[in-house]
Amino acid sequence: MNDIWAYRPGSGHRGEQQESLTGFTVEATDGVIGQVDRQVDQPGRQHLVVDTGVWVFGRSVLIPAGAVTRIDREAGTVTVGHSKEQVKDAPQFTTDSETTDPAYLNEVGAYYATLNRDTEL
Repeated sequence: MNDIWAYRPGSGHRGEQQESLTGFTVEATDGVIGQVDRQVDQPGRQHLVVDTGVWVFGRSVLIPAGAVTRIDREAGTVTVGHSKEQVKDAPQFTTDSETTDPAYLNEVGAYYATLNRDTEL
């Protein structure tokens, strides 16, 4: 199984040469989730913080890099291998301090690792 906190081989991530994904549209298997507000490329904790706009009442969601299935720079999109409902049901992201909170990150990681395993990403 792939590490949930690292981009999958073949996703389009360019490793250390990766440019910013900020502003890219994030798409689930069943529609648009929002836009990348910021990204963290720290080894072992790579993830995106996605602004969902009005879709989830203006809240953001944290999506581990291992949930990303495709990055299309020309189209400006990041695709995740889960439904909008699955992303919405992830542990709630409320503050930036959570991006460094081990307990929160472990909870998010476990949630998405289970999804990846169940959908065989």
